[in-house]
Amino acid sequence: MNKLEFKIPTSDYKALIFDLDGTLVDSMPAHFKAWCKALKKQGHHGVFPEDVFYAMGGRPTRDIVEILNGEQDLGLDPDEVAYAKKKAYLKNLDLIELIPEVAKIAEEHRGKVPMAVASGGGRIVVEKTLQQLGISDWFEEVVTANDVENGKPAPDIFLEAASRLGVDPKDCVVFEDARAGIIAARAAGMKVVAVPTHLHLD
Repeated sequence: MNKLEFKIPTSDYKALIFDLDGTLVDSMPAHFKAWCKALKKQGHHGVFPEDVFYAMGGRPTRDIVEILNGEQDLGLDPDEVAYAKKKAYLKNLDLIELIPEVAKIAEEHRGKVPMAVASGGGRIVVEKTLQQLGISDWFEEVVTANDVENGKPAPDIFLEAASRLGVDPKDCVVFEDARAGIIAARAAGMKVVAVPTHLHLD
């Protein structure tokens, strides 16, 4: 991966919130591999191309299954696919690594400003990912898809993170790579740093 370039606000913020997959950690290849395995197990290999996978980054697994069902007239069980995908991903944890430029920012601010992870993933997967990389204790709060009613691109997950940190949303800076996450953070009234890991963003 080439060195990432992005600007971060130099002042005017009281908390930092990080998306996990594709932003703080390079885990998207491991997630895609898990998706392929889960869908193949359901007899639907090839229905979720890699470019579509990246375009749907940030959305909860069950939401993606519902979209695939609607667009391709499939009858996939969202819970079954989510379970199989989670199981496959947890076997791929050795494939993930930190995204250095973003991890450096988190590490430098550790203990200086309140920080949270706000991920569209499920709690078990998010916590196992953080543990795998030894960064669980960098963050005061971890908010996942299990903690909110509506996933990204709804703002719920970022508003929940701000609430738990005790910081006004307008004083939060969000680091995000996915379009759905950027839309969600902006809808929450937060400043956004777009991390250009996989998508060319507007």
